[in-house]
Amino acid sequence: MIIALGMLLGRVFESNLWPALDKLCFYVFFPALMFTAAAARPIGIEDIASIGVAVWVLMGLGLVLALPLRRLGPVSFLDFAGVWQTAWRFNAGLAFVVAQALPPEAAALMAVAIGLAVPLANVLAVGALAHGAGQTVVPVFKSIVINPFFLASSAGLLVGTTGHTLPYTAELALERLADVAIPAALLSIGASLSLRVLSGLDGLTGGVHLIKLVLLPVCAFGLAKVMELSETQTPVIVLFGALPTAAAAQTLAARFGADQSAPAAIIAQSTGLACMTLPVWIALVV
Repeated sequence: MIIALGMLLGRVFESNLWPALDKLCFYVFFPALMFTAAAARPIGIEDIASIGVAVWVLMGLGLVLALPLRRLGPVSFLDFAGVWQTAWRFNAGLAFVVAQALPPEAAALMAVAIGLAVPLANVLAVGALAHGAGQTVVPVFKSIVINPFFLASSAGLLVGTTGHTLPYTAELALERLADVAIPAALLSIGASLSLRVLSGLDGLTGGVHLIKLVLLPVCAFGLAKVMELSETQTPVIVLFGALPTAAAAQTLAARFGADQSAPAAIIAQSTGLACMTLPVWIALVV
């Protein structure tokens, strides 16, 4: 219902409102949510290690499974790299939306998953694009280290594992900011959603969506069995694997001079399709 409201409001309010809302979500609301989720309860080193390895393996699978799509992609490797990255990157905002369907301890593990996955997802994407563009990656790697999601989850884990607590007023302020994250993200998703983009599906984009929205969550089930993940960890890994791709993929492609139109179309399509696939995966794991 909130996504549908966002679709309506997207036709009513000025278009420059939504990028501003996305920035607030990225720099303020979701870091507050990640911090409070990770800091709310102690998380064992075993949980952190298991979740970390699982999400890294899933992203590696996305990279490997999408590589054969090279023959269906653009001639330029740089332009293909812009598309390729969408197979392992993920929408961190939606991760916390779907985590609301899980028990509180699982939501905390989702914060761990996102915090550990963000650096590797960006390193892989930057590496592929830099190789295609022949550019240096040092400035971009610096931006990865100061990524708000990475910093917030790391700080939350530090607070949670040490057992320390914030002053009541600071904790309450962060909780209020965190409460805004989910509805703000859903409104923004709705405002940017257009089912017309699904008419542009082809072999390349369809292959990416098949990997991202179907094969990776299926692999997550198998990975959970192989790693003997707990009943709390397994839903987190499956839903992480089922997330649509990240909206930042288009921005990163532009930074390296790659074609932006293909990643932009994949982002829009992936988000729209995920509105249909994510409820199925939630039903299977909850």
